[in-house]
Amino acid sequence: MASKNRRQFLKDSTLLVGALGLASVPAAVAASRTQNPKPKIVRKTINLWADKSPNNQVHEKFGRPRLELYIPEGTATQKRAAIVVCPGGGYRNLAPHEGQPLAELFAAQGIVGAVLTYHISPEKHTLPYADACRAIRLLRNQAAELNIDATRVGIMGFSAGGHLAATVATQPELFKDPQDNLAGKVSARPDRVILGYPVISFQEFAHKGSAEALLGKNADEKLLQQFSNDQQVTAQNPPAFLFHTADDAGVPVENSLRFAAACSKHKVPFALHVYPHGRHGVGMALDNPALKSWTTLLVDWLAEWSLPQKG
Repeated sequence: MASKNRRQFLKDSTLLVGALGLASVPAAVAASRTQNPKPKIVRKTINLWADKSPNNQVHEKFGRPRLELYIPEGTATQKRAAIVVCPGGGYRNLAPHEGQPLAELFAAQGIVGAVLTYHISPEKHTLPYADACRAIRLLRNQAAELNIDATRVGIMGFSAGGHLAATVATQPELFKDPQDNLAGKVSARPDRVILGYPVISFQEFAHKGSAEALLGKNADEKLLQQFSNDQQVTAQNPPAFLFHTADDAGVPVENSLRFAAACSKHKVPFALHVYPHGRHGVGMALDNPALKSWTTLLVDWLAEWSLPQKG
C-alpha cells in the first residue's frame, strides 16, 4: 500500500475506533478494584491431551501441551471468570513474559488465569488451533471443580498468540480434532477476546514469519484468507479488547485497526487502544511509563464481567 494511502487508512481507522470503540468505566468500579485486597494464588496444571494421544507431543524446550492455572483463593460458592493466555513467538517460540505475568494479573483481580502451552512449528496449523479450543473446552468441562463460571471463559493472545486467540474467537468450529472428546459437546467459543499487538491478517500487512511458521511457505491463497481473521468476524464474535503501538515495526498496527473495523461493521462491542510509540513484544510494558497503562485499561474493561458470582 502506498505511504499516502496508508496514512489515510490509519487516519480514517483511528477516527472510527475513537468514535465507536472506547467506553468509559464508572469511577466506583475502578475505585473498588483498587481497594480490594489481592487474593492468594493457587497453581494447578491441566494437561491438554492424554499421555498416549498423538497430540501429546513433548517439545524439547516447552514440554507437553498444557494449561498452567493461576487460581485466586475463594469460597466454593464463588464462580469466577477465566481467561486462557496465549503467549506470542511467531508460532516458533513461546514468550514467557507474555504468559505468567498476565495470568498473575488476572488472578490478582479474582479471575482464573490459564497460560496455554501450545504446539508450534514445525507442527501443522491444525494443532495449535486444536490446543486452544481444547483449553477452553477443558475449563468449561471442569468448571464445577475449578469454581469457574462456564459462561465467562475468555481468551487472550499476544502477537502470533493473538492470531491464535482471534482465530478461535472468530472461527470456533473451524476444525474438530478427532482426539478431542469434548468437540461437539462443549463450546470452544470464548466469551471475551483480548488481543495485544496481534497478528490478524495473513494477506495485506501480514507478519510473514508467523504465516509461514503456521501454514508453510507458498500457502494456498484460500488458506491465507481463512486465517486472516479480520475477514472472519461476524455478529457472533465475542466482545474484543485490543492494544497496539502505532510504530510497531514487527506487526503493523493495521492488523488491530482492521480487526476493530470489522467488529464495528458487525456491531460487535470492542475497545481499541493505540499508543503512539512502543516496540513490538512489550508484554505488560512495566518499563514503559507511557505504555504500561494498557493493563489498567484492560482490568477496567473486564471489571463488571469478571466479578465473582455466587454458585
